[in-house]
Amino acid sequence: MTILMNIGEAAAAAGVSAKMIRHYEQIGLLPEAERSESGYRLYGDREVSVLRFVRQSRHLGFSVAQIAELIGLWSDSQRTSREVKAVAQRHLADLEEKRREIEQMMDGLSVLVKACHGNDQPHCAILDKLSRGSPAQHQPQQKPQLKKSRAQAEVTSASTSSPIDLMAWMRGVHVHHDAH
Repeated sequence: MTILMNIGEAAAAAGVSAKMIRHYEQIGLLPEAERSESGYRLYGDREVSVLRFVRQSRHLGFSVAQIAELIGLWSDSQRTSREVKAVAQRHLADLEEKRREIEQMMDGLSVLVKACHGNDQPHCAILDKLSRGSPAQHQPQQKPQLKKSRAQAEVTSASTSSPIDLMAWMRGVHVHHDAH
């Protein structure tokens, strides 16, 4: 007989939040839970195992689509380990590419930081490099006033998200070295 748990108990057993469980159900990564007569979600050992699998997969940076693929393979008794390994190898190759991109960003940023004196003078080599190709008369006249919508959410999520999520966010940022 399977003991059923409420969402809080299942979250604690799996090491995820109740909010994440609801999210995984909403996007189809986890089947909708059984409901008690009073409408509360009920989870068994199988769902908790899937939630642990998802948590561990997310910890390794697998995307939701990749996790869905892995869960599908996990549930398929006819799968081959070759199929599973191929998913992991593709992910590893993606991570290697992200690492190269981050190393390029770090190298470029390091050059900029070293070029800046960091003193009390207004001149800054970092700003000079970032604004290269922009005439001085086109310099902004005031600080941007960010709206409290998407921009703030991006800043907040970038500062509180996992390193893998941050890498995904930074993927579009490229620093180019000047040839001097």
